[in-house]
Amino acid sequence: MSEKKRYTIADFTAIEPVECPCGLSRRAYIEASEGKVSFHRLDVKIDAQLHYHKEHEEIYYILEGEGFLELDGEKIPVKPGSSVMIHPYCRHRAIGKLKVINVSLPSFDMNDEFFD
Repeated sequence: MSEKKRYTIADFTAIEPVECPCGLSRRAYIEASEGKVSFHRLDVKIDAQLHYHKEHEEIYYILEGEGFLELDGEKIPVKPGSSVMIHPYCRHRAIGKLKVINVSLPSFDMNDEFFD
């Protein structure tokens, strides 16, 4: 009888990117956490779409590039090492060529993505 491992490993080089309002995202840990959290590697496209979530909290951590996060109409400058927590109903988008880690609580659900 094998014991279930108490950890999960994700190889982001093997995860196929999917299009999202901000660019291309590689998402991990949705199933492993039973929907509690997801961890994304996001490559932001220049023309990211403004959107919001009703249920999700998101944390953005900037890995590379400089630009802005537009948050409820306010442009916040970001650079490597910057981090922002985005609460439900905050209209947001990334601006600039950025590489970002995004953590979503609960895990990402495309049914909780809204556009004005």
